[in-house]
Amino acid sequence: MSDLLPLLRTMQEGDLSLVLAWRNHPDVRQFMYSQHEISPVEHARWFASASQDPQRALLIYQIDGTPQGFVSFHRVRASAIAEWGFYLAPDAQRGTGHALGRAALDYAFTTLNLHKVCAEALGFNERSRRFHERLGFQQEGILRDHYFDGSRYHAVHCFGLLANEWCRGASES
Repeated sequence: MSDLLPLLRTMQEGDLSLVLAWRNHPDVRQFMYSQHEISPVEHARWFASASQDPQRALLIYQIDGTPQGFVSFHRVRASAIAEWGFYLAPDAQRGTGHALGRAALDYAFTTLNLHKVCAEALGFNERSRRFHERLGFQQEGILRDHYFDGSRYHAVHCFGLLANEWCRGASES
């Protein structure tokens, strides 16, 4: 993937149908807190609100001009701490997730000047938990039986990555 040119750009209204298709794909939806299929009207309402919120950054990850994923940062508690969320196009090439993660975290710590990025992963989402650890996140806790999917309770794993840890990790790679 090193010969491809990745890019993060602000999500636009023209991206709505593509991002909705990704979000509603069963491979993505199964790992979300809200697992119902989102309607175009619900999605448009979310975008109208979130895109005007100065505490949020909604981004599209592209490789050579082709959208490959969605990333969001939402500043919480203090202006320099944000929660992040992301997902890939279901047909994204292997390795795209790691490249998206590195680009997004570079953006978070350099462009947004964040001190800390927080993440949550459902306990059964082992892939997401390993992904965060590979990017340098530290597990900060486990919220037991914190999410109910309609039939079962699941743990939620909480992760955090500080700017100085990212800088240290980025220089070692």
